[in-house]
Amino acid sequence: MIQQDILKNFRGKKILVTGGTGLIGRQVVGILCGAQARVSVVSLDCLKPVPGVRYIYGDLTDFIFCKKITRRMDCVFHLAGIKGSASVTEKKLASHFVPTMMMNVNMLEACRQNRVAKVVYTSSIGAYANTDVFREKDYRLDSLPMDFAGWAKRMAELQVHAYHVQFGMENFAVVRPCNVYGPGDNFDPNNAMVIPSLLYRIYHKEDPVVVWGDGSAIRDFAYSRDVAEGVILALHHGTMGGFVNLGSGRGVSVRELVETLHGFLNFNYVFDASKPSGFPRRVMDITLARELIGYDPTTTLREGLEETWKWFIHNQNEFKKKKNYFT
Repeated sequence: MIQQDILKNFRGKKILVTGGTGLIGRQVVGILCGAQARVSVVSLDCLKPVPGVRYIYGDLTDFIFCKKITRRMDCVFHLAGIKGSASVTEKKLASHFVPTMMMNVNMLEACRQNRVAKVVYTSSIGAYANTDVFREKDYRLDSLPMDFAGWAKRMAELQVHAYHVQFGMENFAVVRPCNVYGPGDNFDPNNAMVIPSLLYRIYHKEDPVVVWGDGSAIRDFAYSRDVAEGVILALHHGTMGGFVNLGSGRGVSVRELVETLHGFLNFNYVFDASKPSGFPRRVMDITLARELIGYDPTTTLREGLEETWKWFIHNQNEFKKKKNYFT
């Protein structure tokens, strides 16, 4: 939980959250509303998940629009992005890369021109080069992102870096979340990530649920509420011109993930070792985030999965109201 003395700083502040209808965004909005902030959300989704919030329907690829909505804001949480499975983002590079780049460039520059006091940009683990454990100190500007989609996230980080170098600006914070899941995730069966894909197939009685690989691949799965708290803490404390990792603090094998689901849901499953498992291990080191911004994820994997399942069974068609860049 975020300390009350930190939350008090947001009381009465005019705050804009881009992507506030999304996985992390709705959690950020809920926390800020609880802190009595004056929150506005901008999104292309036809959703209003948090009551009592001003929702703005608009396209962040329009710079004039971005300048308008950031004017006179005290803080901006730039969380908007395009989420899709690795397969979809690889096949439709332009559909992912171009609007992501445009949204990021426009929002960050609009915040700079309008002199927003505090801004946080949500990047991604994909901005890292491939390795087994991701540490901020090991990052190099001349490294290659782990995939093409990571370039779009990396470019916005470089934009913030350029502001820091040229103007000495440290009011732009940057976070790199890992594999985030939770209520409000993308459950579109055509481009969902691993956890929503599994839940969707379990709900629809796939028997057995076929899991690609032998289950040995290890990933870092972080619950959306924990990550949302990290995003808020990053904006409050700043990230000193750099970025911090936001993960769960531990690696989980795909087998452990499936067995945890099986611990409270009744379904049959089988691992298909003839299918690729992906990179063997990808885990975030969150030591710097703990030290610099006081980030402390507390949600266990089972707790997070149970909450996500409860939300999904009552909101299984919500993905149809979300902007889909891949159709």
